[in-house]
Amino acid sequence: MNHRFPFSFLAAVLWAILLSPFVPVHAVDAVSTLPRKVEDIVIYQDEKFYSAFPSIVKRRDGELIVAFRRAPERRRLGEKNYSHTDPNSYLVLVRSRDNGKTWSKEPELIYAHPFGGSQDPCMVQLRDGTLVCTSYGWALLNPDYAAQLKESLKHGNFAFLGGYVLRSKDAGHSWQGPFYPPHVGSDNTPDIFGEPVHAYNRGAMCQGRDGRLYWVVAANNSTKPRHTDTHLMISSDKGETWKYSCVVATDPKVTFNETSLYETPKGDLVAFLRTADFDDHTVMARSTDHGKSFQPWQDTGFQGHPHYALRLPDKRVLLVYGYRHAPFGIRARVLDAECTNFATAEEIVLRDDGGNHDLGYPWATMISKTRALVVYYFNRADGTRHIAGTVLEIGR
Repeated sequence: MNHRFPFSFLAAVLWAILLSPFVPVHAVDAVSTLPRKVEDIVIYQDEKFYSAFPSIVKRRDGELIVAFRRAPERRRLGEKNYSHTDPNSYLVLVRSRDNGKTWSKEPELIYAHPFGGSQDPCMVQLRDGTLVCTSYGWALLNPDYAAQLKESLKHGNFAFLGGYVLRSKDAGHSWQGPFYPPHVGSDNTPDIFGEPVHAYNRGAMCQGRDGRLYWVVAANNSTKPRHTDTHLMISSDKGETWKYSCVVATDPKVTFNETSLYETPKGDLVAFLRTADFDDHTVMARSTDHGKSFQPWQDTGFQGHPHYALRLPDKRVLLVYGYRHAPFGIRARVLDAECTNFATAEEIVLRDDGGNHDLGYPWATMISKTRALVVYYFNRADGTRHIAGTVLEIGR
């Protein structure tokens, strides 16, 4: 006997499923297509400068702003290698008014720290158009004086300056600040003047549905040198002042630092954390009470750092991250709206042609209803670092 259902019956069942308002979210996600790479672009490149660590925002009028850290290419000046600490590293930005096709050639200065070089300008655009940018810095000191700062974070004769916050109300043409966040109480690491360092970190803040700014910062837990935990700070006045909230992630063996934060449609805060002493695995931590506490951190099972999470038009999340293992480049995954499918989301390779591990730190924004721009710093064949981008066609 033939037990196959008639074709007309199968067709009727299929149409009923497709037209039903009760189709599960995971069923919709299952048929969603992945982003498609359109092209790679160069945003800023100058052989005299080492350019790195970008962030990007799109203004209401369509203008794109990319901020980054620019320092002299010391290899052009007789040094044998590059360094991420430089007394002449400044925060700058470039603009595009044609959706990323062309960019301003001469960067505008955001901020030059009076005591040292600055790192990683991390911008967030608030709903009223205000730009808030966090950074931190390193000061080059006399070797004898540097040796006296025994408990300070140091890199050679550079000592850590701690973090600060800048703010712009005119699309980045002028900046207020710096505003200095308080230090995390458990961290007694001194700055160059012997005072506890101000809170700092590299990664995306997020503005919650309640209007407040949420920022995950790193703090030395003193169990061993450079072993940091992460903590949540909250601002109710657009980044001018901050209050401590809670621990985000801590572990006696695993180090957590550079962290980006994302608020889901349901209101959860999801932190994507860079790790050390954990085979470069990405980990996640989630708050379901809007920052009062975080659940225990979870291993996502994949490598890469640091991260940026972009909400797509269909509420899925484009998670981009650097890949500092051969083949070096930039990678991504598309998560569901609540970021629960991190263990099964397919990895997408955006770039695998990097010259070495010194690249990455991606950030992203939508540039149209169907396209996203991922920005990052890059090198080819260990050449001068530059700011690049990848345009993606977003599947639905």
